[in-house]
Amino acid sequence: MRGAARSDDMKREQSQLKLAVLIDADNTQARIIEGLLAEIAKYGVASVKRIYGDWTNTNLRSWKDKLLEFAVQPVQQFSYTSGKNSTDSAMIIDAMDLLYTENLDGFCIVSSDSDFTRLAARLREDGKMVLGFGQRKTPKPFVAACDKFIYTEILREDEEEEKESALRSDKDNTSRSQNDIKTDRRMRALLQSAVEDAADEFGWAYLGAVGTYIANRQPEFDPRNYGFRKLGDLIKASGLFEIDERASPTDSGKQVYLRLKPKTR
Repeated sequence: MRGAARSDDMKREQSQLKLAVLIDADNTQARIIEGLLAEIAKYGVASVKRIYGDWTNTNLRSWKDKLLEFAVQPVQQFSYTSGKNSTDSAMIIDAMDLLYTENLDGFCIVSSDSDFTRLAARLREDGKMVLGFGQRKTPKPFVAACDKFIYTEILREDEEEEKESALRSDKDNTSRSQNDIKTDRRMRALLQSAVEDAADEFGWAYLGAVGTYIANRQPEFDPRNYGFRKLGDLIKASGLFEIDERASPTDSGKQVYLRLKPKTR
């Protein structure tokens, strides 16, 4: 299920999955909440929405207005020891309670804390889909333990960035993204190995199968990290592949196939 969670087709089929959203307020910024819930809606219905923190702490003031607006249930957890994040234990206990008492299909763990690594692995062992959300600084073990991990930087509501983006032309954005792709050797190697793994005897690979392979290898991979909305757009911008759009045998749409361009001497 690891790779399927990121396939567009699977997203549509899973649109009614029941998900629990558990947010670590100490490690999450309030301004991502709208983008966070919109992203989660691509995978299913947020049947449970809880956020954990010490609500007597003025540091969480920015969250309070958001809780009512987006119907997120606050869970109070006092900080018994200075310097310790006491919300982690409360989130883990609630997650295990929900696992055994509620008929849920998956969990969304929103935190940049590595303490949730074992929880994510345990939930997946029980057959639940686990979506992780956190900052780019999130430790790799937690990222790898999730079916898919989405960096919250791409979900932020940043007015200054939106204004700057509006001033740039689409051409400039595409050019910059293409330059980033061409200098990222690791990402290019991942794309190449994904196509080679999914290719048929003629070297052609179906884009959906390529996406599944990438999801299995790197849960944190997301074309939006490179400025593209979809994997197909990133593939085209990389310049590494020949693209073939074929008529779908089941509907009026098209299926995208790709293969490595021959090396020039």
